[in-house]
Amino acid sequence: MSALGSYSLLLGLALSVYAFVAGIIGVTRKGHAAEVLGETARRAGIAVFGCVLIAGTVLVVAAFRNDFSIAYILHHSNVALSAPYKFAVLWSGQEGSLLFWSLLLGGYGLVLRLRYKVDAKLVAYASIIIAGVQVFFLLLNNFAANPFGIVTGTIPPDGNGLNPLLQYAEMVIHPPMLYLGYVGMTVPFAFALAALIMKYPGEKWIHITRRWTMVTWMFLSVGIVLGAHWAYTVLGWGGYWGWDPVENASLMPWLTGTAFLHSVMMQEKRGMLKIWNMWLIFSTFLLSLFGTFLTRSGVVSSVHAFAQSSIGTWFVVFMAVVLATCLWFFLANRDHLRSENRLESLVSRESSFLFNNLILLVACFTVLWGTLFPVLSEWVEGNKVTVGPPFFNKVNIPVALLLLLLTAVGPLLSWRKTSTDSIRRNLLVPALLSAAVGIAAIALHWMHPFLIQAEFYSWMTLILGTLVLSTVVSEFYRGGRVIAHQTGRNIASSLFVLTRRNTRRYGGYLVHFGVAIMFIGFAGSAFNQDIERELANGESVSLGRYTVTCKAYTQDDNANYSSEWAIMDVFHDGKKVDTMYPERRVYKASQQPATMPAIRSTLGEDLYLVYTGNSDTGHPIIRVHENPLVFWIWAGAHLLLIGTLLALVPSMATARVPVRSAAKVLADGRQAVGAGD
Repeated sequence: MSALGSYSLLLGLALSVYAFVAGIIGVTRKGHAAEVLGETARRAGIAVFGCVLIAGTVLVVAAFRNDFSIAYILHHSNVALSAPYKFAVLWSGQEGSLLFWSLLLGGYGLVLRLRYKVDAKLVAYASIIIAGVQVFFLLLNNFAANPFGIVTGTIPPDGNGLNPLLQYAEMVIHPPMLYLGYVGMTVPFAFALAALIMKYPGEKWIHITRRWTMVTWMFLSVGIVLGAHWAYTVLGWGGYWGWDPVENASLMPWLTGTAFLHSVMMQEKRGMLKIWNMWLIFSTFLLSLFGTFLTRSGVVSSVHAFAQSSIGTWFVVFMAVVLATCLWFFLANRDHLRSENRLESLVSRESSFLFNNLILLVACFTVLWGTLFPVLSEWVEGNKVTVGPPFFNKVNIPVALLLLLLTAVGPLLSWRKTSTDSIRRNLLVPALLSAAVGIAAIALHWMHPFLIQAEFYSWMTLILGTLVLSTVVSEFYRGGRVIAHQTGRNIASSLFVLTRRNTRRYGGYLVHFGVAIMFIGFAGSAFNQDIERELANGESVSLGRYTVTCKAYTQDDNANYSSEWAIMDVFHDGKKVDTMYPERRVYKASQQPATMPAIRSTLGEDLYLVYTGNSDTGHPIIRVHENPLVFWIWAGAHLLLIGTLLALVPSMATARVPVRSAAKVLADGRQAVGAGD
């Protein structure tokens, strides 16, 4: 089987090289022969997907067949591993994950090439760029990280097993989502670079790639949230984001991709920020490569990263080639990117997008600087200085608060210029509501913002989050009320029609709503509490309004791992509300331990129990966390996903909406005046 996989990868590499070279010849020459060559390049690109799919299928089948003659299967699987995790073996190690990268890129290229009729020449250029990226990853698959290496000597009867941290249901979903985001950024990058090379007229390339960018941004968002949820429910430290280098690597392209999705609207509407947008999408792709490099090079230490290897050099060279290519064509064709209009007022939709972009890029630079600082300090001074969460929080929390403020105010501004009366009228009620929430938080003793800095930031997040929520609700309500008056529909039906008329706009509002809820959830971290105790049977520990009593502790065993359980009764204000079962496992194949926290989630807080080990007396040691508002992080993420999906739905033509007769509207108006008198 390994031979079939290896030959498929070699054939895929050959086809990718052909698609790249023949594609260049096809677009740079004229005549029938060039057209035929270009078509064969397109078909070769399609065939690449088939080759890589065969290789990926071979690897998965080998995992299910426990074929430990393949070194990759030996190191990342074992006989007792359950079926979902055998499938996840495809991306659980370095070689397999790079093969998965190539497979997804081949899939994106397949869809692109099948839809070439949207603009045959532009797609041809974009296909060449995708083929070039595919060549790089297939070179890695064949020569630097081949997943089909054979075990020499005696073949063990069982494998080393999958990393225990990956044996969790979300890890079957999280890496594919993250990779779909990383890899998918290649498509808008390819279109942007193709448009620059061609000096493509107009903004059609943006319209073609808008949905591509939104879909890949959605996948990246889901991947990041699933990764945070995995960290929360598996690692056992009680948190969901630790500013780990690999976490940061996924956040950086998300930040620049978010900036691009906002600022590209200025190019569509006003012909502005063309250079800015071009470099935003270039940066997003480069940061996606950089994230893959961080995960594999070993230059930073991370619980998420693969083992140190020389593969990082390949990525550095490739990123340098990509950057040089972008710079070359930008300098050659920069005159094509002149803006058609200028900023007319600081109080306008354009300025809000511009400030939004600047804030997102400041956040991205901060994360990049903090992530690379240990490496840079070692190069310069010979000592590796680690930058921890305090640095990232100190800079990024104020930046995030500014971003929340812009998220609230931006949608209320008009294009070109907005009058102060309009801002006052639209912002008055949301501002009063936000202020009331802030005052109530102090009056009810929820927060002491003027005594503790962390609580001040949480208080401001609550106020600004409420401002975003209320402005979004007011935008929906105002639009729905207009349609209700025009059509005679009830408000619920009118809101549905409003949303269907402009799914992109109101889907975006729903995304903002979800982000605000997530930020309110983040604000709860300032009030986290934890305590750790050794608990014999019948002993209790209290934290906040909770009391946790050890009822019993027991052991279990199966083919894959042995485990110890603590059975804990949970009391809230003296009343029993639950029984929880924190667990500690030892996986047999790798002899590695893992914790499985028990989590009781409510709207107000999570109770989080961790079985950290046993004391000298044999009693379990239990760490208890009370984490407020965590539920709202996951709820907001669901709304973000729903809003993105809504924005991808085509808008409904306004002509389909029934309108009441002019006579009826006039009669209703007279009736309303009479009622007012």
